[in-house]
Amino acid sequence: MPRNHWSCGARSVSGEVLLLENLRYHAEEEANDPAFAKQLASLCDVYVNDAFGTAHRAHASTVGMIQFVPQAAAGLLMDTELAYLGKATTDPERPCVAIIGGAKVSDKIEVIMNLLKVVDRLMIGGAMAYTFLKAAGEPIGKSLVEDDKLDLARDLMATAGNKLMLPTDHVVSAEFKAGAENEVVTVIPDGKMALDIGPATIAAYVEVVKTAKTIIWNGPMGVFELKPFDVGTMSLAHAVADSDAISIVGGGDSEKAIKTAGLSDKISHVSTGGGASLEFLGGVQLPGVVALTDK
Repeated sequence: MPRNHWSCGARSVSGEVLLLENLRYHAEEEANDPAFAKQLASLCDVYVNDAFGTAHRAHASTVGMIQFVPQAAAGLLMDTELAYLGKATTDPERPCVAIIGGAKVSDKIEVIMNLLKVVDRLMIGGAMAYTFLKAAGEPIGKSLVEDDKLDLARDLMATAGNKLMLPTDHVVSAEFKAGAENEVVTVIPDGKMALDIGPATIAAYVEVVKTAKTIIWNGPMGVFELKPFDVGTMSLAHAVADSDAISIVGGGDSEKAIKTAGLSDKISHVSTGGGASLEFLGGVQLPGVVALTDK
């Protein structure tokens, strides 16, 4: 219960709620300034963090002030996030499969490496797939690729073995725009870029999803914001929603895709934290969780 007044002039009264402005307007918040953290802590007797989306940040309001509060606990949303993500990455019901997409391998290195220790199959989509395919010696045309991550991709494929699934066909176009002329190919020609996974890949991925008891999904399968390059992402979204598995969708673009498809109520858990869920799936201990006295 708040017991002191805040420095901006707002005054709390017993039994009321005091809502502060966005603390990131203050440089001391992101700097985790001790004096600022102590000032925040003076407002309360009990601290409850229900902001999973900021738990990966070691800021004054997520970490610093906790040392000045007698008890700090996870809120109901935080508890739900940790329960779903924790079980999926440590003791999932099997078969456990992961669907990982997005633009860059570099954004998902830790996630892929960590999940390969846990899952039975890991399906790759999105532009990151073409770094893997180039590393495997396949032509990728003008598709997005991280040339400095080719050796890493080779290492990941060697480590994963048959756990790792890559697209076998692709929807390609010469232009990156909605409604662009496109075709489905198994070999990407020069002058064209892959913007979505193809129908054979969709079918193969959907079959794996159907067998799963736990599904972890982070990242789209293509440029889902542009039609007709949303088919792969939307097809997987419906497959995950129709499955009987415990389904966990990471925040960010994955969450946006599920909401766009109108399927949020058919997913076991849609994470509220893009960056936080990504770091959690990558095996990182979140500072805002570690700091709590009652997790």
